[in-house]
Amino acid sequence: MVPGTATPVRLPYDEPSYNDLLGLFPPGTVTAPDGGLRIGGCHVAELAERYGTPALLIDEGALRARARRYADGLAARRPNSAVAFASKAFPCTAVYRLLAEEGLSIDVASDGELALALAGGTDPAKVIVHGNAKTDDYLRTAVETGAGLVVIDNFDDIDRLERILAGTPGREQPVLVRVTPDVRPDTHEAISTGQRGSKFGLLLPQAREAIARLRGSDRLRLDGLHVHVGSQILDSEPFVQAVEAVAELGDFDVYDLGGGLGSRYTYEDRPPSVEDYLDTLTAAADALLPASARVIVEPGRSMVAEAGVSLYRVVTVKRGGGETFVAVDGGMGDNLEVSLYGQRFEATVATRVGGGEPCRLVGRHCESGDTLSAGVLLDDPRPGDLIAVPVTGAYTYSLSNNYNGSCRPPVVFCHDGQSRAVVRRETHADLMRRDLP
Repeated sequence: MVPGTATPVRLPYDEPSYNDLLGLFPPGTVTAPDGGLRIGGCHVAELAERYGTPALLIDEGALRARARRYADGLAARRPNSAVAFASKAFPCTAVYRLLAEEGLSIDVASDGELALALAGGTDPAKVIVHGNAKTDDYLRTAVETGAGLVVIDNFDDIDRLERILAGTPGREQPVLVRVTPDVRPDTHEAISTGQRGSKFGLLLPQAREAIARLRGSDRLRLDGLHVHVGSQILDSEPFVQAVEAVAELGDFDVYDLGGGLGSRYTYEDRPPSVEDYLDTLTAAADALLPASARVIVEPGRSMVAEAGVSLYRVVTVKRGGGETFVAVDGGMGDNLEVSLYGQRFEATVATRVGGGEPCRLVGRHCESGDTLSAGVLLDDPRPGDLIAVPVTGAYTYSLSNNYNGSCRPPVVFCHDGQSRAVVRRETHADLMRRDLP
């Protein structure tokens, strides 16, 4: 019951335990003797004092462990394989550098992500170039830097690449054809990409045309096929259906099976584990694809989401009208997932972890839709309290913005009790840097 009212607030779940809550934070997150969270061995209160709020905290050890879990797990199941990070989930040079150190390939979806990946030390030969509207400049940069694979999304990609390669005699660009398998997973419409009507890829009849044309090209080398059906998928069946679809197109040397594995954002989410996901994919590949073919997977959200925690400070607490509004110093400027996709996030007072009253956690932006989480339990929230929101490593950074002139937060890596900013906080001077007199 909200204090001071007679209106009960219904929770979207059974009241969670302390361990349920900690289970959403990066593995190894604990509470200090004073009750405060420690992430990557760093106390959140000390991090807030040093870096300010809002801030995006990344447990570096958790991110490395996740990368190894994917790479080792896939290699054990399918030796001729590779893991490529779908970098649109977190296009930050420090993340590119860390995953390059772990031996991962990288997929990029724009010339900006390509520039960041190369700046982060990614081997160009391990870059997979994506995009449904690749410009001449983007493709030219990909060719000139030696990108390992370009994914053909449409016939214009073929025209552009052949024209670009005409100026570099003897150069051959390896490519994959992106197939739209007409598979619709149970996810938000905006992040479903494999169904008929998607702007991505080619349906099977058009994919066959592209395959035939590429096999006749003297500048483009067709290595295989690519398929990706969406993001935040909590069921294995769509992945099997996608493999079945590309298997109809014949035998190839490479099959990039995309990503899409969902992350556990809430107490009720039950996504397949990395191991279950890899079991499903490799079993389908073993049954339907050539034994000698190289299999690539492209995890994005499921690679980085659980390593991240957003840290805010409470500015106001407003009770009345049947709800308790807890307003923090961030919001839709640093987390658009709620507004765009209706994604739910859990949260806690960072120095009094777990339990409390149902609250509506809202941001500071001038829009009623600026809600971070509704019906979340917060223990006696007061102005000045720190609020920690887990599972924010994916897409919060890449979708951050300057709504209401807000300055984007820093990214802080935490590991073994040490912290370092890998992206500094934006300033008002940054907001005006591109303005002309």
